[in-house]
Amino acid sequence: MKDKKQLTKAEMQVMKTLWSLPGAEGYSSELMEHFPEPKPALTTLLTFLKILKEKGFVTSERNGKAQLFRAAVSWDDYTRTYMREVKNTFFGGSFASLVSFFAKEEQLSTEEIDEILSILKNKDQA
Repeated sequence: MKDKKQLTKAEMQVMKTLWSLPGAEGYSSELMEHFPEPKPALTTLLTFLKILKEKGFVTSERNGKAQLFRAAVSWDDYTRTYMREVKNTFFGGSFASLVSFFAKEEQLSTEEIDEILSILKNKDQA
């Protein structure tokens, strides 16, 4: 996903809906069916799909008069890249600084801290 632009809030909602479909693909009617309320107008959805296609997040193929839209980037890949950029931009590339920030800001419970420590201790075993 290198060199792709960030998703806007509205684009993220379209992508989340697309990622939620089997195979991360579907026709605009299927996307509308699964889109949370308030649903956008079909023309709005199609505009966002066109933008996402131009940005490289979505591909499409014609099937008669309909277009099948497919996620070109997985949720995991997007999240990984986005969080890496957050870490580098706001925390000087330091994972410790990122974790420290959220530990203070989120007022983590003892259970949550223990869970994080367990994940970190066992990261090589996953």
